[in-house]
Amino acid sequence: MPKHHDSVVEAQFGPRAQAYVDSAVHAQGPDLEALSAIAADRKPRHALDLGTGGGHVAYALSPHASQVTAADLSADMLAAVTAKAREKGLANIATVETAAEHLPFGDADFDFLACRFSAHHWQDFDGGLRQARRVLKIGAPAIFIDACSPGPALFDTHLQAVELLRDTSHVRDYSVSEWVAALSRAGFAMASRRRWRLRMDFPVWIARMCTPTDNIKAIRALQDAASSETKAHFAIEGDGSFLLDVVMIEAVVEAA
Repeated sequence: MPKHHDSVVEAQFGPRAQAYVDSAVHAQGPDLEALSAIAADRKPRHALDLGTGGGHVAYALSPHASQVTAADLSADMLAAVTAKAREKGLANIATVETAAEHLPFGDADFDFLACRFSAHHWQDFDGGLRQARRVLKIGAPAIFIDACSPGPALFDTHLQAVELLRDTSHVRDYSVSEWVAALSRAGFAMASRRRWRLRMDFPVWIARMCTPTDNIKAIRALQDAASSETKAHFAIEGDGSFLLDVVMIEAVVEAA
């Protein structure tokens, strides 16, 4: 029987839950600092961390929100987040097991939403954004942070290939223009956007997903065979480490 994409995602991330909770790449960064600053200014009543993964967004929102709901497809991830929140003394974080495309919340239940390094796993990108729009109040902010495609096909093809080889639950790193168009379709208005470049330490990057040896070899072969322009854009190093483009978009829910 064919595996549903959600099952692939859960199989990939469930056994690696603690690795994501402990991941230095996910636990820090200028994007988390910027997100915390926005939350501190907004002081939400009820914030949603959509696709919480290792819970780092929920931990960052907790001091500034009355209540935080951390939602994720993986029960193992959520169990690790609950344990970490308890360890940190963050009593206002609750978890809900759900796919982004089928949120079990009422309309306008939240006044703040953050989604970090999750959307590139969604089977239905537009559907997930429509759900995010539905559960937010009018005028509420939605902060989306994710790896993004550089845009040009030469670089885009390389990025999607190595991402999929490393993690079979990968769907797509969207370009900024794809993000802007999809958010508009879902009923969001753009407020701001920022970009970073994040160094992926190759040995750590593949270890976090327990990437199979054959896939690792294939990634390295693609990197070795890449054009000079591709190697330069991603700043591919001798051991395979490279720079990943990251975008942070702040959008606001428009009135219907």
